[in-house]
Amino acid sequence: MKNRTNVRWLTQLALLAAILLVMNYTPLGYLQIGPLSASLLTVPVAIGAMTMDPLAGAILGGIFGATSFIQMVEGKSAMGAALFSVNPFGAFVVSFVARVLMGLCAALIFNALRKAMPKKEKLCCVIGAICTPVLNTVFFMGFLVLFFYNCDYVQNLAQTLGATNAFMFIVLLVGVQAVIEWLICGVVASAVTVPVRKYLKLN
Repeated sequence: MKNRTNVRWLTQLALLAAILLVMNYTPLGYLQIGPLSASLLTVPVAIGAMTMDPLAGAILGGIFGATSFIQMVEGKSAMGAALFSVNPFGAFVVSFVARVLMGLCAALIFNALRKAMPKKEKLCCVIGAICTPVLNTVFFMGFLVLFFYNCDYVQNLAQTLGATNAFMFIVLLVGVQAVIEWLICGVVASAVTVPVRKYLKLN
């Protein structure tokens, strides 16, 4: 039984990791809404965190973060390339460590919700699904401000946005796009997680 469980765990992890990678390197990972591009990459992380365990959440978050850091190094993002040139270690924390913490904490929060509300599985899934992209924004922007707020690139960006302090900078930078990402992940991840968890319980 233990071997069967381990195989199922590894199979689930591999499947979600593959989905995450496909989404990251294709337009499937982003949804264009007018001028905004909302990321859907937190969806596989949320599903893994809620249907598996904190370790899986951390691993999937790490895969997400690794691809993000690689794109920074390759200069595929103007902002990412600028941050990497200023402080490579800070860029690694912002892109990789933030995503590992996102997956880990999302799973821990979901487990805590299930213990607090054992008869409200669907509600727990919805809240857990929304928490994942929220945590992604919080950790990413928190580390961004911690490591880069005083550098010329971010200060110029803050002036362009009209931000006079770090909090206003975060609000103006993430804006409506972050809220859209939170809602999309909340709907999609919870819609997938509820039947998957039901199936896993029956098998």
